[in-house]
Amino acid sequence: MFARRCVSGLLLLCLGSALVGCSNPSGLDSVQVTPATQSLTLGQTAQFTAVGTYGNAKHPSTQNITGGVSWTSTTPSVATVSSSGLVTAVSTGTTTITASAQAFNGPTSSSATLVVTTPSGGGGGSVPNLVSLTIIPSTITVSNLQDTGQFLAIGTYSVAPFVRDLTNSPAMTWISSTPSVFPVNTNTSGSLGATAGIVTAYGNGSGNIIARVMGSDGGIQTATATFNCPLVLPNPPSTPGSCYPGSQAPALLATLTVYNEGLNTTNWLVTAPSATGTPNVLHCGPGSTSGGSVCVATYPIGTAVTLTAPAQAGVAFGGWSYNCTNIGTPTAAGPNTCTVKLTTNDTVGAIFN
Repeated sequence: MFARRCVSGLLLLCLGSALVGCSNPSGLDSVQVTPATQSLTLGQTAQFTAVGTYGNAKHPSTQNITGGVSWTSTTPSVATVSSSGLVTAVSTGTTTITASAQAFNGPTSSSATLVVTTPSGGGGGSVPNLVSLTIIPSTITVSNLQDTGQFLAIGTYSVAPFVRDLTNSPAMTWISSTPSVFPVNTNTSGSLGATAGIVTAYGNGSGNIIARVMGSDGGIQTATATFNCPLVLPNPPSTPGSCYPGSQAPALLATLTVYNEGLNTTNWLVTAPSATGTPNVLHCGPGSTSGGSVCVATYPIGTAVTLTAPAQAGVAFGGWSYNCTNIGTPTAAGPNTCTVKLTTNDTVGAIFN
């Protein structure tokens, strides 16, 4: 009897020891980002690495999990980070780069500090006398995968002309915080006909679109806008859904949006006819009896829309944004016109001073 009790006690002791020793032999315990600190100059890139520690304290193992964690930057206007841990320096400042993952005992993360400085001597392709930079519109929301949106970068200067369209300037760099989901075109060719600032939705969610340009003094001006493609699963017939797989059917309509880029906000006016020639489907601005400060109209894909800025008392028309063609010669008394052919959703800026 005594021997039998001893055997039973030993079995229970062994079982208890086995249970204590069975803590997470294969699950993720923690993650560590390297390098812990990194310095870059504007435009440079660097690769951060995430190393995961697995197993219990007596038998730990490590593994490179850079592609399996979620990467974030606390200040994307300073530096963006891709899903693979590649950071791009956007403007001077400091940001924190964090890798997050789901560990055996809950969420775990690790962070590194990134400092971005201006290269000595400034840089080529700088913009003199630039005071500030603005992106219009500040946000674009689309509802289908492969839909596009057009952002414009508008610079304010200390010398005349005080407002200028910098969207396709060779000195302008366009950056997306999520380039694999919402890539943005930038003008690498220097051509005035380039399509910089156009974003395409290849996934759902939200991302920052950043315009960055260097002034002649080496200082950096940046502006940030938001591009959204919200995921809503269809539930016919009450909910059409948006940005879900399969929503990328070719669109038959395009939206044209016209903004006032200039400093005069009192009595400017923009008009445009409908696709069938009916006048003034677009009719907005303080110089209009109806309409607001932003003009919006929908046209069939392929429509060539003629925009007009009629002469208004006390208004000096400063021109159209780069994506206008067939621009009429501005006169003191006559209208100022331009033509936009809509192959997708488009944005046009008109400068009123």
